[in-house]
Amino acid sequence: MKKLHAVCSDLEGVWVPEVWINVAEKTGIPELRLTTRDIKDYDQLMLHRLKILKERNLTLTDIQHVIATIKPLEGALEMIRWLRKVTRLIIVSDTFVEFADPLMEQLERPTLFCHSLETDSKGIITGYHLRQKDSKRMAVEALKSLNYEVFALGDSYNDISMLQSADKGILFRPPQNVIDDHPELPVMHDYDELKAFLTGYFGLAVC
Repeated sequence: MKKLHAVCSDLEGVWVPEVWINVAEKTGIPELRLTTRDIKDYDQLMLHRLKILKERNLTLTDIQHVIATIKPLEGALEMIRWLRKVTRLIIVSDTFVEFADPLMEQLERPTLFCHSLETDSKGIITGYHLRQKDSKRMAVEALKSLNYEVFALGDSYNDISMLQSADKGILFRPPQNVIDDHPELPVMHDYDELKAFLTGYFGLAVC
């Protein structure tokens, strides 16, 4: 039986700019610029962020106001529309449901798997809850168990296990340090290149 196919992708860096970099720029707190492109350990990164937010008395609402100003990357919506016509697209992100809504609205609400936050009575973010440990890889493996051929794309260290578990995984617009650390993964730099590859890779006669 011929397998159907699906695409699992990261969100930030692939379809929208990095949220925390925008927060750092809007608040003037350069320590918040660190992302999963810089730090491999996600728990370490989040504890670093939560510590800074508490010290600076920044609330979830403050961050949501910044996120509301973020626009998708140029060409992202058109590429997502095309993918949803020819295959199944699932965005698997280490963002949070409390952050994602304005971004997903602009992307016409593709399916999103992500995490959640907890806050105190003042709206300060006090913790986070992972949907599932190594959730990106687990999403790919779940789709493969359902007999889907899975293509995955991402740009950061937290995407690597997802890319390695997929039938085909690529780094999309990654920083040089991620490329250097994972030379086994192919790299693509724009949506036109991605579209051309997927047209040939999946055949697209059946989606």
